[in-house]
Amino acid sequence: MRIPTLVLIVGMMAAPALSHHSFAMYDRTKTQTMTGKLTRYVPGSNHAQLIFEVLGPDGKVMIGENGKPVQWGVETVSAAALARQGITVANFPIGTVFTVSLFPLRDGRPFGAMTGSLIKCGNVMPAAGCTEKTGETIKEN
Repeated sequence: MRIPTLVLIVGMMAAPALSHHSFAMYDRTKTQTMTGKLTRYVPGSNHAQLIFEVLGPDGKVMIGENGKPVQWGVETVSAAALARQGITVANFPIGTVFTVSLFPLRDGRPFGAMTGSLIKCGNVMPAAGCTEKTGETIKEN
């Protein structure tokens, strides 16, 4: 096999790895900050996801027009990167209350990409809300 052909093949194989990470589906002109209660932690090698029920200012789960809890999801860095920042399945269990800022999906579905920091507030919403003053701030790098 010739060197130019080998370089072309290796380049074609690397292209998907470089191009998989598009944030075009997220509206990076809008930032939403929400507080929620974790219902599912989906670890992943490229990105992890936190699925949560949105909490209102009173600390109660918000109910949608369909009569069901309002549920959102947020894409984060990898599970390994989260673990280095103190977020693991063991210490961030179902029911954990947290506040997160995210770029929402452009199509309006309830999902987004995390931006900035995540604030962990334990199992109950503090009376003053889940903020940097009442919770543990975990930075996303």
